[in-house]
Amino acid sequence: MGKIKRDRDSARTIWILVGVAVTVFCIVFFSARGRFAAPISSEAVITILAPFQRAASWLGDCVQNVTANVWDILTVHEQNKMLRNEVEQLRAQNVKAEEYAAENVRLRELLDYKNLATQFDLVVARVIGRESSTWTRMIVVDRGTQHGVKKNMPVVTARGLVGVVVDAGPISSKVELILDPRSSAGALDQRSRVAGLVKGNPDDAMVPKLVDVPRNDDITEGDIIVTSGFGGIYPKGIIIGKVRLVKNDSGGLLQYALIEPAVDFRRLEDVSIIVNSREAPPEPLPKRNNGLGAGAPNNKSGGAK
Repeated sequence: MGKIKRDRDSARTIWILVGVAVTVFCIVFFSARGRFAAPISSEAVITILAPFQRAASWLGDCVQNVTANVWDILTVHEQNKMLRNEVEQLRAQNVKAEEYAAENVRLRELLDYKNLATQFDLVVARVIGRESSTWTRMIVVDRGTQHGVKKNMPVVTARGLVGVVVDAGPISSKVELILDPRSSAGALDQRSRVAGLVKGNPDDAMVPKLVDVPRNDDITEGDIIVTSGFGGIYPKGIIIGKVRLVKNDSGGLLQYALIEPAVDFRRLEDVSIIVNSREAPPEPLPKRNNGLGAGAPNNKSGGAK
């Protein structure tokens, strides 16, 4: 064992001496290179050092490539982060632009209606709330007594009748919709001039009824129903909706019609309140020869507004 160890130590010493000799030779050679020409020696040194130079060059290129790739990755990551932020900002701006465009369309419709309905003084209001338990019956708008709004003022859109103000506060008001079963509005069939009452339907909140119509009166599917003007609340001629279906009442003497409202109450966002009307009162309805008596329609379910 001792001999083997001594042999290893000797071999290690020899390699160290060789390394030192090569190093000294290289130092002396490069120091004296400028003083005399030794092409043979220079070629030998170049040949010896060439593998080391190639290795050093390769290592330098690798380090440079890795550094460049790392820098590119960091730059791309930062650019992606900036682009994501820009995309989010553009999405938010796009949503705002679409909201402004939709609002512009709604307000333009109300403005066109205001220009056409010159007999009315209108106050534009925005829907700011609905009663959660009865959202098909009542809405809250952002106009009140400070804006000239009072109780019993009609509420409309460019498409048709919405309801009536039932409570006016200083800066907001409650509006009872025509979908509410407690509400009623005097109505006419625009084609046949048949009169009746439009009331909310407890069986289908989105489809009000035209009731108190004698069975023999002329009313058919597709007819347009408008306000009659009777009752002192709603002016005459405001569109309520279109007849969807006509049915006979259980009593046998009357019929009723299901009305498809002209207003989309699910998407109601902006309305107009009629604060003043310069419209003349409606003419009295002609007498009927239907066995139920003459004059206004039978109001078993309440008076018209």
